[in-house]
Amino acid sequence: MGFRMGIVGLPNVGKSTLFNALTRTAAAQAANFPFCTIEPNVGEVAVPDPRLEKLAAIAQSKEIIPTRMTFVDIAGLVKGASKGEGLGNQFLANIREVDAIAHVLRCFEDGDVTHVEGRVDPVEDAETIETELMLADMESIEKRLQTIQRKVKGGDKEALQQERLLKAAMEALEAGKPARTVDVDAEDARTWKLLQLLTTKPILYVCNVGEDEAAEGNAHSAAVAKMAEDQGAASVVISARIEEEISQLDAEEQEMFLDELGLEEAGLDRLIKAGYDLLHLQTYFTVGPKEARAWTIKHGTLAPQAAGVIHGDFERGFIRAETIAYDDYVALGGETGAKDAGKMRAEGKSYEVKDGDVLHFLFNA
Repeated sequence: MGFRMGIVGLPNVGKSTLFNALTRTAAAQAANFPFCTIEPNVGEVAVPDPRLEKLAAIAQSKEIIPTRMTFVDIAGLVKGASKGEGLGNQFLANIREVDAIAHVLRCFEDGDVTHVEGRVDPVEDAETIETELMLADMESIEKRLQTIQRKVKGGDKEALQQERLLKAAMEALEAGKPARTVDVDAEDARTWKLLQLLTTKPILYVCNVGEDEAAEGNAHSAAVAKMAEDQGAASVVISARIEEEISQLDAEEQEMFLDELGLEEAGLDRLIKAGYDLLHLQTYFTVGPKEARAWTIKHGTLAPQAAGVIHGDFERGFIRAETIAYDDYVALGGETGAKDAGKMRAEGKSYEVKDGDVLHFLFNA
C-alpha cells in the first residue's frame, strides 16, 4: 500500500507550486489568484529509498520498482468554506478521500504574492483551516445523528456504536478540539474510520519558506513547529520554489544544487519521511534477479497481511516467510551469503514485519 496525502491551505500559499515540484508535472496551474486549481490534481511519485538500489545491485535485479505515494492538490480553502464559501463544499469532500493532510502554510514574505487575508501569519492561517474543517464535521455529525435515530431507537448495535462515537466527536469539537483528539478503542477503530470525519485526518504542517531560508527556516516556521508540537502533529520546512527548480534537474545537478544551498536532501524526501512517520508506515522488500521491489505497510503488520499487499492469494494461502534483515543482506552479499551465515529466518503467521526486511513468501495457491 502507498497512501494518499491531500495538499491543502489558503489560496496563494504555494500548494500548486509544491505539487508541481513533487510530481514533476505542470498539471496543477500555479498562479497568483485564488482557486486556480478547480479540480483536485492527483499525482503519483516514487518514494526515494537508497536501500532499494543497493539491494538491486547485489541481486543484479533487472528492474527496480519503488513504492509510490499519491499526492492530491486540493484547491485553496477560505473562511466560510464549511458553509459553501469559495468552492468549499467540493474541496471538503475531496479531503475526506485522503489518508492524511499536508497543510501548506505561507512562511515567506513577498509583496508580489497576494495573501488572501492581507497579512502573513501561518499560525492564524492554520487555525482558519482547522476551524472550517471542525465546522464541517459538526454539521456532518448533526445530520448523521438524525439519520440513524430510527435504528438507534430499535436497538441496532451498529447504529448505537455510531451514535456513541459521533457524540464523542461532537463533544470534542464543541470544546474547540479536532476529532483526532478523541481516544478510540481498537474495537471501535473500523467504525470510527468509516465516519470519515475531516478532523480525524493526521496533519503534517508544511512550512513554505523563502529560498534563502530553506536550510534553517525562520520565525514563522518556528512558530508553526511550536504549534505542531503542542498539537502532537508534525511539521517540515520546505521552499516550494527550490523544489520546483530541483525537479527540473538530473540527479547529479540536484546533488550539486543542494550542496550549494546547504541542504542534505530534497524537500520531497523530507516530506515523504514525515508522512511515513505521521501514518506509522514502513517498507519491506522483495528481491530477485527479475526485480527488486519496495512495498509499504503499517508498523505492526503481521507476515500474512504483508504478503497480502502483493496479492490476496499470498495472504490466504500463507505458509511462512523467509526473512533476512536489510543490514544482513547487504553485509553478507545477498541471499546466499545470508543463508550460509544463518541469517535467513523462517517466520510464521505471528511474525511482525520489520522495516527493511527482505522477504520471500511461501504459500499454497
